[in-house]
Amino acid sequence: MSDSNESHVMLNVNNPFNGQLIEQVAVNTAEDVEQALARAHALFEDRSAWLPAYQRIEILERAAQIMSNRVEALTLLAAEEGGKPYADSKVEVLRAINGLKLAIEHIPQIKGEQIPMGHTASSVNRLAFTQREPIGVVSSVSAFNHPLNLIVHQTVPAIAVGAPVIIKPAQTTPLSCLKFVEILQEAGLPEGWCQALIVGNEDAEKLVVDERVNFFSFIGSAKVGWMLRSKLSPGTRCALEHGGAAPVIVDRSADVESVIDSVLKGGFYHAGQVCVSVQRVYVHETACDELAAKLAEKASQLIVGDPLDEKTEVGPLILPREVDRVSQWVEQARESGAKVLCGGKKLSETCYAPTVLLNPDDTATVSQNEIFGPVVCIYSYKDKSEAIARANALPYAFQASIYTNDLTDALDTSSKLNATAVMVNDHTAFRVDWMPFGGRDASGLGMGGIQYSMHDMTREKMLVIKSTVL
Repeated sequence: MSDSNESHVMLNVNNPFNGQLIEQVAVNTAEDVEQALARAHALFEDRSAWLPAYQRIEILERAAQIMSNRVEALTLLAAEEGGKPYADSKVEVLRAINGLKLAIEHIPQIKGEQIPMGHTASSVNRLAFTQREPIGVVSSVSAFNHPLNLIVHQTVPAIAVGAPVIIKPAQTTPLSCLKFVEILQEAGLPEGWCQALIVGNEDAEKLVVDERVNFFSFIGSAKVGWMLRSKLSPGTRCALEHGGAAPVIVDRSADVESVIDSVLKGGFYHAGQVCVSVQRVYVHETACDELAAKLAEKASQLIVGDPLDEKTEVGPLILPREVDRVSQWVEQARESGAKVLCGGKKLSETCYAPTVLLNPDDTATVSQNEIFGPVVCIYSYKDKSEAIARANALPYAFQASIYTNDLTDALDTSSKLNATAVMVNDHTAFRVDWMPFGGRDASGLGMGGIQYSMHDMTREKMLVIKSTVL
């Protein structure tokens, strides 16, 4: 890939809170994309260049140590380019480090199994077993909202299993990605095994449709994800992680106070810019008004501002146009009958006030689509079956929650919710990096999580040995 920036367009990476320029980075060309694909494919085709397991472990161990020594710098970088508050960005960095450790732990678990032979006359004198091999070139397209941890989830599993990977970060947040690739190289990862490309949509498409790509990993909107999947080359496998409009059901037996604190975190973490952020909360009519009022009171007290200020609890949206979009959706909900209990206004070009809406119409945009902003909708219900039906009414299905002190209710409701994961007495945005994570239906395809991605980025080969001594 060319080292010169003279012929490259430069991309301005701006702070989403104040719009100030952080850094300029070179936008890669179509020629760069071709060179990256050719290099990755050549590495995979040359088995003598493959990295043995012990080397992969050593490289990831060194990378984890380097990151552990630079937590503060990585935190500030992620917060500055992504807008997630400092405290939450530090948690993200620590999670990213743990992601490397998880991969290291699971490299020894890459294994096959024996296939029994001799059960028929035609299969005697044979020994058969499977092995797992790296799938080939991995191409990953990432999102802005976790600028370091998502990169780790889309590159480290490939490196761990021995597959060359090309990563395209979001153009709004490329710096953490570039820094991480530098750290991998500093840790001893040979050239070409993890390449970062800063490209626009047209050149990025080649990273998806090229026949040399064996696995495609995508985090982003459903519209884009499904479109790209339709263009994959024959045999290319994929994992798609899209958004949702996470439903929460609050039973009449639930403790209102504990629900409020949990929903507050799940709804306004990273200004709601999380694919499993709490969005639709269905509360039994006996507690709905009380819960909504108390949630609005606490939401109105959240500190909104500069993500680099350690006191900030809610930062900016990634772009000013997203603030405008959220504002339009809230105004539409207000006009169609929703009560705005708090917020409902722009605080600046980049920040929107944490907002609680009571009983927006089920046909309103905030009830039908992922808002990806600091807005939580509260709905009253009379009958649990009604709440479940409304929760399941959208084509999105990711994570959901049920708050209840009734075990039977927890089991019954969780079995009926259409979701890949149901949290009981916890918010929908809960995640640890060793759990399976992903959407179903319109919300995605395949399951993420370090070890799950590692498995998906390998494929089986069976060896059958025939011998008269067997």
